[in-house]
Amino acid sequence: MSEWKAVCALEEIPRLGSRVVKTPQGEIALFRTAEDEVFALRDKCPHKGGPLSQGLVAGKVVTCPLHAWKIQFENGEAVAPDKGCAKPYPTKVEGGRVWIAI
Repeated sequence: MSEWKAVCALEEIPRLGSRVVKTPQGEIALFRTAEDEVFALRDKCPHKGGPLSQGLVAGKVVTCPLHAWKIQFENGEAVAPDKGCAKPYPTKVEGGRVWIAI
């Protein structure tokens, strides 16, 4: 069963950037879009394990810095023709705080 945990203030995640949080499940990357939406993915590209948190954010996709795989925020799936998935985690923003279900 998932449990919601407050992890940081929204302003601690740069727009079009990320922040990494350490959890018992491993490192999770929090991403903030230009529209202030927040998404969370396991900080590991499904291709070769690259750190997604160091990738470029555009729209609702992050591009892995190692081999340019694009990973969708909403479901963690790689954009075709690539195949694979980085585990997504539910997030919410309440009162300026970012929460993640882990």
